[in-house]
Amino acid sequence: MGIGRAFDEILGQGDRTTPRAELAALGAWLEETPDTELRRRQQAAETTFRQLGITFAVYGESDAAERIIPFDIVPRVFLADEWARLAQGLEQRVLAINAFLDDIYGEARILKEGVLPADLIYGNPQFRPEIAGMRPPHGIWAHICGIDLVRTGPDDFFVLEDNARTPSGVSYMLENREAMLRLCPELFAQFRVAAVDSYPDRLLETMKSVAPHGVAAPICVVLTPGHYNSAYYEHSFLADSMGIELVEAVDLVVDDDVVWMRTIAGRVKVDVIYRRIDDDFLDPLVFRPDSALGVPGLIAAYAAGNVAIINAPGNGIADDKAIYSYMPEIVKFYSGGEARLPNVETWRCREPQALKYVLEHLDEVVVKLVDGSGGYGMLVGPTASRAEIETFRAALIAEPHRYIAQPTLALSTVPTLAESGLAPRHVDFRPFVLTGSNGVQVVPGGLTRVALKEGSLVVNSSQGGGTKDSFVLMRDALIQQQGGGGQSQTMGGMTQTQGGIA
Repeated sequence: MGIGRAFDEILGQGDRTTPRAELAALGAWLEETPDTELRRRQQAAETTFRQLGITFAVYGESDAAERIIPFDIVPRVFLADEWARLAQGLEQRVLAINAFLDDIYGEARILKEGVLPADLIYGNPQFRPEIAGMRPPHGIWAHICGIDLVRTGPDDFFVLEDNARTPSGVSYMLENREAMLRLCPELFAQFRVAAVDSYPDRLLETMKSVAPHGVAAPICVVLTPGHYNSAYYEHSFLADSMGIELVEAVDLVVDDDVVWMRTIAGRVKVDVIYRRIDDDFLDPLVFRPDSALGVPGLIAAYAAGNVAIINAPGNGIADDKAIYSYMPEIVKFYSGGEARLPNVETWRCREPQALKYVLEHLDEVVVKLVDGSGGYGMLVGPTASRAEIETFRAALIAEPHRYIAQPTLALSTVPTLAESGLAPRHVDFRPFVLTGSNGVQVVPGGLTRVALKEGSLVVNSSQGGGTKDSFVLMRDALIQQQGGGGQSQTMGGMTQTQGGIA
């Protein structure tokens, strides 16, 4: 699984001049559309994003002006059979994550049976003893998951990490599709592409489905830390798309363990909160007392069963990369079967033999903080300087339990519009999975992130990455011209994994 010549998702792994048979029409489109026209369309999309305010900020930079995430006009494509396998694996993994969270905050069977070491849970800063014994409405903890995937070959998909706290990026998925429909309608006339535009409606259905028992017409809100947050656009976009209120802490008050929203017409009872605030800041009476972003008494209302919080407090431990390394065992423990989506090989540096191997191969591996995100706190050995490697060596020796390491994978590539024209660039993928009392639903698309620098494996927007639209082709994906055309974006919706794929 070491780095080598990457599989190209459109051109395959052969001579890289002939598209994969199923994507011949896309290859022809790339061949026939001049670079100048592709560039014009791409610039038009980015101009629209800037006008709409689809921006993010990079914390800690002196010039932290808000910026757009660069958009690439060439889509990443999943065939129907590929997607069917992914959707099944994603459902299995998300159900296991929910069962794991319910267990560790309850009976802790997985610890009693020795599958996981207890100190990995109870010594983890993301484990919240304050909520142990509490149970969210309907027993669902991870309502919205973003599972980051990488691909290394035609049939080789691996989970890179799990995002079960407040996964972001879905607004880019939706806006990228909107841009592609407007700027490249000919692609949707040639291919049957599953729609993603029903996501806000499905998210609202999921929210309503997990409202406290006995609530007939639940009031739902999105709780944001405010407009200074790097993902504020997404918060406001989703609230607006769902037709619900976007609120900050000052808009909410807890009275007698009930959450109320202040409005000009008086107080309104709130039943479901989609929070985009980390646990630490959620309730100053329970977590950080200096938090001005949270709602005093919110956890008491949650414990009383009077409000649902999406995602549930305490989910951060499912994001931890040390926990990730045990996910194959976790999936097997709760599902009874092997994980359909395997992990990337991972060395837990807390284990002496693993640490020894990593220290001897620092110039070959990727080292990550177990609680890191956004591409920070990470060493990519093959591209790191000697000084960077030695800095990480010292950190590993001092605090090995804070790190994991993985091989440097040959991530798949997709043709991308570079300065010199179309060129392969490495990608990863974040599909979004909704879980409510109405079942598990996998969005037939997701956020493809692309490393825009030649040879780079770091796709994070904060590290210079961009995004692409992600096409999921339906059965009989190529539309025969004599059989009629039309933009199949309007066909389909979410993939409900219990019933198969459209």
